[in-house]
Amino acid sequence: MTTTPTPTAPKSAAPPPRSVLRDPGFLRLWAGTTASGLATWALPFVLGLAVLHRDLDAAGLGLVLAARTAGFLVAVAVGGVLADRHSRRAVVLWSALAAAIAAPLLAAGLGRSLVLMTAAAVLAGAGQGACRPAFQALTAETVAPERRQQANAAMTMAVRSSTLAGPALTALLAAFLDVWTLLLGIGLLWLVAALVPGKGSAATAEPATEPTPRAGFRTEFLEGIREARRHPWFLAGLGALVAVIALGYSATSVALPLISRDRYDTEWVLAAAMTAYTVGALAGALVIARRRPRSQGWAAFAGLGVYGFAPLSLMLPVHPVVVVAAYAVAGIGIELFNVPWFTATQREVAPDKLARVSSLDFLVSYGLAPIGLALIAPAMTFFGVTTVLAVCAAACFLVPAAAALVPTARHFGRTPPATTD
Repeated sequence: MTTTPTPTAPKSAAPPPRSVLRDPGFLRLWAGTTASGLATWALPFVLGLAVLHRDLDAAGLGLVLAARTAGFLVAVAVGGVLADRHSRRAVVLWSALAAAIAAPLLAAGLGRSLVLMTAAAVLAGAGQGACRPAFQALTAETVAPERRQQANAAMTMAVRSSTLAGPALTALLAAFLDVWTLLLGIGLLWLVAALVPGKGSAATAEPATEPTPRAGFRTEFLEGIREARRHPWFLAGLGALVAVIALGYSATSVALPLISRDRYDTEWVLAAAMTAYTVGALAGALVIARRRPRSQGWAAFAGLGVYGFAPLSLMLPVHPVVVVAAYAVAGIGIELFNVPWFTATQREVAPDKLARVSSLDFLVSYGLAPIGLALIAPAMTFFGVTTVLAVCAAACFLVPAAAALVPTARHFGRTPPATTD
């Protein structure tokens, strides 16, 4: 007589990792980052309203915005060093408070003192610049490694949503509130950015090391550059970003309004293309939050390269729907690059140098964009719009492709990252 063997208890499968959206620490960080992004975007728009209301002239607007950019570029480098020297949470707190203080100072100078507004704009830009690398490093402290790609996707979706909904919301508020009040509202957003985020989780932060004497600022900044040079994929990515932002993005920013007016005789193409770009970026972030390409670096560089379709569509006599579709594809591609790029930086860079390396990313990306914008318009006048767009489109396609050939670029690291999330 045979007996049925007693069934063994099945091995319990490991529970799937909890969604990052259920993590209170991340949600606080997400809220603070979203508030800072909305405040950053809103300031130029509100100052533009001040021009419409004749509280500020066009020359003053240019000076104030230039002062904010200068403050940003200086502070993003300083902020990277400070965020690696001290608590990242403290750097976020004090830099966001500086930007919050700048808002009422801008309001106080509105229509009264351009000097005060310029100084306040430098302070606002400095607060914004110091926040960026600190927020990037604080994300790595708050979120476990296997959930960082999802976290970075959630961050970029918040920023893109603000860009999409922000104009309508600000225009609605402007119907009931004056510019002075809107500037104070920007200050309140910076207060949220300063006070809401929590400290990094001890479970995800790196173990503490014995305190050592601090080197000088210049030495520590150069240490960040040396750390960046240890990662060939990072340097290649910076080069590709320069090509796409300083050439491709700058060219399309100048050419799209002209072509919308001269070729299609309507502002609809300009508005639709920019909206399609933002919607595409939202879709790209949503996709990359869930999918993990086997060769993340190659997939990211391919996504960055498709921005070339935007200038390509502007140089050809195509139906306006093609232009809008090209911008949507460009938006998808830019986030297929951005999210893995931020995640890989958080994973591969030494934790005690992460903020400094992130500051180099922002410094190069934001620092070279104004130069590209300043040079593209004269180049179009001298060489012609079509020629400049052709060169910029070729750069967008070819430079990321060349960057993908650099050692360690395939996976944004020496070894493939874990695919579980």
